[in-house]
Amino acid sequence: MAPHMAQWDEKEFFPVETMRKAAQLGFGGIYVQPDVGGSGLSRLDTSIIFEALSTGCASTTAYISIHNMCAWMIDTFGNDAQREKYCPDLCSMEKFASYCLTEPGSGSDAASLITSAKQQGDHYILNGSKAFISGGGDTDVYVVMCRTGVKGPKGISCLVVEKGTPGLSFGKKEKKVGWNSQPTRAVIFEDCAVPVANRLGTEGQGFNIAMHGLNGGRINI
Repeated sequence: MAPHMAQWDEKEFFPVETMRKAAQLGFGGIYVQPDVGGSGLSRLDTSIIFEALSTGCASTTAYISIHNMCAWMIDTFGNDAQREKYCPDLCSMEKFASYCLTEPGSGSDAASLITSAKQQGDHYILNGSKAFISGGGDTDVYVVMCRTGVKGPKGISCLVVEKGTPGLSFGKKEKKVGWNSQPTRAVIFEDCAVPVANRLGTEGQGFNIAMHGLNGGRINI
C-alpha cells in the first residue's frame, strides 16, 4: 500500500482490489471464526496486523478495521443462516461492510438515535439517516442501529441492510482533509423494507451489539 498511499489520497481512490489481496492473506475477517471463512485470530494478533498495515496506509487500514468489526458483529451475534449468508463474502472481501451508528443529531450520545424501524409483517420499514459513514455508497452491507422500541439504549435493534434495497440511498461524498482512500457519505433510509430475518440478535439488543463492536474497534484503532 505504501507506494500508492499519496496517490490514493489525492485521487480519492477506494482500493478495492488491493484490499481483496489483503483478504487473500486472511485480513478480511481476522477475528471471525474459521467455519465461515475467518482467520480466527486473537485481538492481540489483530492489533499487530493493523499496526503493520497502517505503516503502508493508515486511511485504508482504518477502513479494513471497520470492515472487520462488521464481519465480527455478524459472526458473533448473527444466527447460523446470517453467518453463512454474509461472513464468507465479507471475509474474502468480495463484499464490503459499513458500520452505521452515528446520526446528524447523535454522535457521542449514540443511545439517542432516532432512525426508526417499524415492523410490518415480515419486514421492518426503516426511516432516517446516518452520518459520516466510512465506505458509504461504495460498500455492500450496512450494519445499522435503529430504534424499534422505547427511547434510550433498550429500544435499539441492529439490522443488516444490503445495497440495492429499495429506499436505501446515499449523500454526496464528504470532502475531507486526508483519509480519502475511504469514501465517507450519509446513508439515507426512506421507507426501506428490510426483512425481519436480517435482524442481529433480539429486538432491543442493538445498542449492546454496537458497543461490543466499538470496544474491539477502539483496540484496533
